[in-house]
Amino acid sequence: MTVTAESRQCFLEQYRQVRHAEGRGSQDPAYYRALPYQDLTGKNDAMWAMRARTYSYFETKLLPGWERTANRPLEILDLGAGNCWMSYRLSLRNHHVTALDIFGDPLDGLRAVRSYPFSIAATEAEFNALPFERNSFDLLIYNAAIHYSTDYVETLREAQRCLRPSGKVVILDSPVYRRREHGLRMVEERKLAYQKKYGFASDAMNSIEFLDKPALRSVSVSLGLQWQVYRPWYGWRWHVRPVKALLQRRRPPSHFWILVGSFPPQ
Repeated sequence: MTVTAESRQCFLEQYRQVRHAEGRGSQDPAYYRALPYQDLTGKNDAMWAMRARTYSYFETKLLPGWERTANRPLEILDLGAGNCWMSYRLSLRNHHVTALDIFGDPLDGLRAVRSYPFSIAATEAEFNALPFERNSFDLLIYNAAIHYSTDYVETLREAQRCLRPSGKVVILDSPVYRRREHGLRMVEERKLAYQKKYGFASDAMNSIEFLDKPALRSVSVSLGLQWQVYRPWYGWRWHVRPVKALLQRRRPPSHFWILVGSFPPQ
């Protein structure tokens, strides 16, 4: 699905307003270099604590195996890179990383790349039109980002084009539901909350906003993509959320699984 220039600009303006209202970003370069393990502003501690657990699981349990297999620096595309914190972390492990996002904000977008002590390649582009040659990357990591897609098959077909034959797609920190209707209910709740707080629903680009098990199966059928699912531990409070939701007769909460996809040989 093609996003019009007008829809894209409206989304970016609304996104900037929300992110700045949430207190994202800082004038202090140390803020960016501490992420995700510490939010030096103290404004989004809970969110960053969760992101830190996801990244720690990825960095300690998944990435080392791929590094040993390659026996060389990996070519990595950080999709939805935001302020480039993950690109920075992966670069510290001597990988060749490109940060990609459509948000160029100096506080919470790609222009924050200037806060790091060395150069990181940063590109403004959309998921469905990646400006790279075929077989360019070993890993494509959707960094709390794939739910902004408007068409998962189109988005992941473009990922397949840019991946090397043995490459992996990695999805981090996107909400996953077992049933599609639960995700749709979340989207409606979110729209109402944004409308009340900011005066707009923040849906200009018609992003899907969540993953669900039927959608993952559909992508597998369409592209031959095989998924592996990993479940980081976020603590007991997070673990009992489904029970609390059931007792309170609310929709089931999302999961934040790590999804690793492998395409069939071409």
